[in-house]
Amino acid sequence: MIESKMIKHIFIAILVMAFQSCQSQDNAAGTDILVGGPCEGCEAIHEYGDKKLATIDTLPGFKENEPKLKIMGTVFQKDGKTPAEDVILYIYHTNRKGIYETKGDEEGWARRHGFIRGWVKTNANGNYTFYTFRPASYPDRNVPEHIHLTVKESDKNEYYLEGYHFDDDPLLTNSERVKLRKRGGSGIVTPELIGGIYLVQRDIVLGLNIPDYD
Repeated sequence: MIESKMIKHIFIAILVMAFQSCQSQDNAAGTDILVGGPCEGCEAIHEYGDKKLATIDTLPGFKENEPKLKIMGTVFQKDGKTPAEDVILYIYHTNRKGIYETKGDEEGWARRHGFIRGWVKTNANGNYTFYTFRPASYPDRNVPEHIHLTVKESDKNEYYLEGYHFDDDPLLTNSERVKLRKRGGSGIVTPELIGGIYLVQRDIVLGLNIPDYD
């Protein structure tokens, strides 16, 4: 009986060591830490192709559409103080008719997200800037205006953050506001008109209200 228990303990110890070894190998190989839960379409963040990502990006339709937006802010690490460098942000939104506009030759997630989308990578100060325009709500008018937002850190899988919502949007009712989970911090913004363009300021805290984030 004693020998049987000893063998069992040894077997369990071997399994634990093997599991830890696999984890170490995965981490050494750069395997992403899984966070954020299910995220349909988040892999679109990798669809920038051979584009060299910068701190600033201008989305298609910026020049032709009003009202124009300059979305800017700082991405911080989980402590909310340390700037996060080399973090990729991906946004996409509808056109002024509330449609995810396509040209017909899209591939991948662009067939659903449309071509009004952009990517940036934060600098050493965690800064990012998007130039775009304010989207319209869906044609049936049942959803507030919004801009989708996905993030990719170097050691984690891609995951979604709370999108940008506009405080003056009449569709952003109290019942809609309470549904927001504040992933990465609140996404409700108040555009300020400066020099013909609406400035949108939003800082992001990585890991804030994100499931499985250590």
